[in-house]
Amino acid sequence: MEPPMPPISVRIEWCRQRSRQAGSEPEADAWQAEADGLRDAVMNRDHSGDYRLCSQEIRERYLLGLQDGIAMLRTTRMQRTNHAADHEIPQAVPPEEIRT
Repeated sequence: MEPPMPPISVRIEWCRQRSRQAGSEPEADAWQAEADGLRDAVMNRDHSGDYRLCSQEIRERYLLGLQDGIAMLRTTRMQRTNHAADHEIPQAVPPEEIRT
């Protein structure tokens, strides 16, 4: 069985599917821009300057993907850190259990 895809990968694929199903070229471009922003977040890069000549909607969708991707990556890192900390830090023994 394959491991589950990280949420950001699922979102990128969802944007790609929406782009293919879009009813118009501008809508498809907007979904693709969002996927590009998510992918750039994963790659730790910012191509927002490349979108400066695009329509406002396309530029905003790229930035939405980029910002959401950054937030998703931070959340995932925090969850992993917390999970690791929960398993590495010994739990304190309540005082009443120490007394015998």
